[in-house]
Amino acid sequence: MAVLEHYYTKFEEGNVYHVYNRSVDRKPLYKNSQNYEYFLKKYEEYLFPILETYCFSLSCDHFNFLVKVKDLTTFKKLSNLPANKPASEIVSHHFRKFFQSYAMAFNKQQNRIGTLFQTPFKRALIDNPLFLRKLVYYIHSKPQFDKLTDDFKDWKWSSYYKIINNLPHKLNETTMLEWFGSKDKFIQFHQDTSKLNASFKESYFCQED
Repeated sequence: MAVLEHYYTKFEEGNVYHVYNRSVDRKPLYKNSQNYEYFLKKYEEYLFPILETYCFSLSCDHFNFLVKVKDLTTFKKLSNLPANKPASEIVSHHFRKFFQSYAMAFNKQQNRIGTLFQTPFKRALIDNPLFLRKLVYYIHSKPQFDKLTDDFKDWKWSSYYKIINNLPHKLNETTMLEWFGSKDKFIQFHQDTSKLNASFKESYFCQED
């Protein structure tokens, strides 16, 4: 399970967070490529207006995103929200709408009923710049760590795949690459799969998430 604080951390404007969650029954969240694509489409619809998204990966029964909460002043005005509406409520609401939207379509397709995602979803404040690169690597290499692929670099449902293959996306690629120094250094950092080790997981999770 996740570190306890990851269930209750509140979103604040300007802060960076690792957002992750899995299916309630640990069964697949995605049955085919269309499900993966629809999941990302709905994420873009509900979360891109309020979050900068740096990287992500989708695994069989869970997902990982690294995001930053935008300045929501303009968003509040366009949405007719009170100026004092806290970011934590806005972001959490949009995640719930995103989960509900995907779950309704998935349940209908799979002739399934009931909750699809674990609640509450997990979010961890990332306030150590030196930790960011390791976390990016962790997110990108997770599908390989979960034995979904022999090489995470070939996993289609991640930001690494999109960036390396120059595929269209709306990620904040520029800022993320700055953490590594350049795109070449970003690629080099991802060459050594030994970076994802037990000591890193133990420093971040109390148990397997």
